Amino acid sequence: MNVIPIRRTVTVATTLVITAAATLGAQEATRPVTRLVAEPASVSVEAGQVAPIKVTAYDAEGLVVTEPRMRVSGTRGGVQITKDGVKGLRAGKYTVVVSTLPVDTAVKTVAITIPVTVNWPPVTQVGLTADPGRLYVGVTLAHQAQALHADGSVRPSSDVAWRWSSSNEAVASVDRFGNVTGNAKGTAIISATADGVSASRTYTVVANPVAHLTIELAETSVRTGDVLHLAARATRANGSVVPDVPVTWSYLYTPDDTVAAPGATGVIDRGLFAAEVPGRYTLLASAGSVSARQVVEVLPRQARRKISVMGHGSINHVHTSDFWPWTGADGRDYALVGTWGGDGWAYVIDITDVAKPVRTDSIQVDARVINDVTVSPDGRYGVLSREGASNRINGVVLLDLATPAHPKVAATFSEQLTGGVHNTFATNDYLFAISGGDKYVIVDVRDIYHPKFVSEYDHPDSRVHDVWVRNGIAYSSEWGTGVVAVDVGNGKYGGTIETPVLIGTFKTTSGATHEIYPYVQASTGKTYLFLGDEIMSRQGRVWEGTNYLQDINAKGGPPQTSAGYTHIVDFTDPANPKNIAKYHQEEFGAHDIIVEDDVMYQAYYDGGLRVVDVSGELVGNLAEQRREIAVYKPYDPNGYTANASFVMNAMPWKGYILFTDFNSGLWAAQLEPRPATP
Repeated sequence: MNVIPIRRTVTVATTLVITAAATLGAQEATRPVTRLVAEPASVSVEAGQVAPIKVTAYDAEGLVVTEPRMRVSGTRGGVQITKDGVKGLRAGKYTVVVSTLPVDTAVKTVAITIPVTVNWPPVTQVGLTADPGRLYVGVTLAHQAQALHADGSVRPSSDVAWRWSSSNEAVASVDRFGNVTGNAKGTAIISATADGVSASRTYTVVANPVAHLTIELAETSVRTGDVLHLAARATRANGSVVPDVPVTWSYLYTPDDTVAAPGATGVIDRGLFAAEVPGRYTLLASAGSVSARQVVEVLPRQARRKISVMGHGSINHVHTSDFWPWTGADGRDYALVGTWGGDGWAYVIDITDVAKPVRTDSIQVDARVINDVTVSPDGRYGVLSREGASNRINGVVLLDLATPAHPKVAATFSEQLTGGVHNTFATNDYLFAISGGDKYVIVDVRDIYHPKFVSEYDHPDSRVHDVWVRNGIAYSSEWGTGVVAVDVGNGKYGGTIETPVLIGTFKTTSGATHEIYPYVQASTGKTYLFLGDEIMSRQGRVWEGTNYLQDINAKGGPPQTSAGYTHIVDFTDPANPKNIAKYHQEEFGAHDIIVEDDVMYQAYYDGGLRVVDVSGELVGNLAEQRREIAVYKPYDPNGYTANASFVMNAMPWKGYILFTDFNSGLWAAQLEPRPATP
């Protein structure tokens, strides 16, 4: 392994903004702030509404400090910080924290906490739907209810005290989850009530005509994680099919290992079944009093492969951020690597021999953080994002890669890019750049020496973190809004690069949608969106970990911790997206994601590098299905924080896996061949 030589060591104070943030003021305060006062001192607001908050900064003499640099953050999922104040998202008690951002490390950070109470608005309408099928005697039909507010927003069902009732229990009864069972022939009205507002459905229950039930499966021997489509054929005594009878599914499990097997072993969801551990599963189907069973053998997935480190380019004087590999015009392979809190330095590393990475050049720009770097698919130009520039303009720096070992600055671009650029996405002709977490700007870079503003997309009341473009569709990850899909040249939805058009949105359950990767799976033709949460805290979890943010600039400080996981959404039909699966390791948090050839390369922060099999249809938690191929946690005793894994980015590269670690630089690993089956 080869250590990358670094000519200069720099240590710069900076602040990592990890939540939705608003900068109050556009100029540096000339006097240190010693006290913050909030008006009002506490806030009560309805979900969906915005309450203004005024924060005044004072110096040691009690004088008002005009336009100080401050960060404003709120409890993610509960409140959202907007330019007008704090917006309530979900009922509960939360906090908004306002803290100063002193440039001088000798100046103490001052913070104030503002309690926020969010209340639900009144329920004005209840929506009631039922699963497909007819209600026969002995059959159970599931129902779903929604409580809606006057503005059309839906109150989470877990926050609703539902009351279900039947007008005639002898004919049809209903449990507290909305499952309706036909008991006898006749008529009954089923009602769902929330906050005094009701919706109802009338059922005429008839005799169950089903005499026989047969389970029909494509396969009866599968691997853990493989998806089976559940299908049953219901017939009358004369052999004719009953097409509208609801079928209830369940299973019994016989483990291969009766000692080590976990209790929860399989998932039934949307008519699909996936087993998490090997063994024999008896699938049970019932249509009233008629039932059927089918035994399925589940074999080990055997996805595991050994992973070996091939090379390490140590960067330990500052934190390492993003990287991007490319093949240069000279035929050699390179990686562009950014730094976080590194005084605006980026490095060019020759990785032609991944076992011996060599730094060929360095570039310094006006920034405290280069969070993101990228290279166009044709290797013509590179991009450095800028945050914390001395002139507050930030923007991006375009690099001419004609001489890849020694790039030169072609241009800087900052039009409409205010508040810092955290992420970018490059095509050969256009660059997409995030502007201050508020919108993304599209730049014409066909002439990298004269880039031009083309257009922008700013989703209403939303904060954006990342954007990826596939087939003329821009998929952006926008925290509480979730996924935002925009036609930027696909044309099917009426959009062009000059006039982006919204296709649709999909909200995740976490409200922390931070990273996104769109993937079209060849075997199924499905479009899967892999969405990574970012939750830089384990507050309220069994293992809360360390509060490293207070010491993030201190070399040798406490190890970083994180939470959150990767959601997998079927976005094949943008009008009907489905949250189908996840990859979740409880003790760690997700970051950047790349998927190639049905393998997910996941930077999982303190969980290290995770390589996961995502082949076939997906359902349930992939981590529980033995789909993990390999895990590697980089430990470097000489790291910025010693022996502390915090993997930022990972991607496959010419048979290797490259990844950067926040504390220790650029790494290269390789999966060893799968052992031959005897």
